[in-house]
Amino acid sequence: MVMDTIQVRMSKGLIKKLDSLVNTGMYANRSDAMRDAVRRMHWENIIGSIPNTGDSVKEIREIRKKLSKKIKSFKDLKKINRL
Repeated sequence: MVMDTIQVRMSKGLIKKLDSLVNTGMYANRSDAMRDAVRRMHWENIIGSIPNTGDSVKEIREIRKKLSKKIKSFKDLKKINRL
């Protein structure tokens, strides 16, 4: 998957919190943490709050599995997999 690059401006306090998530090993780097935050916000708007089990990738896979039962076309599947 090809990813675009964006620039994000954050306060020093938020950057410290972001770095602390990386330093604890929860995320490999800042980018992983930011992608996870955006995924969580997106899914929360669609289906409600996602439980914080520490493994958002697994949580997203489970949600995709549930959504896949509602797929009506290949286009729907591609849309879900891009999230």
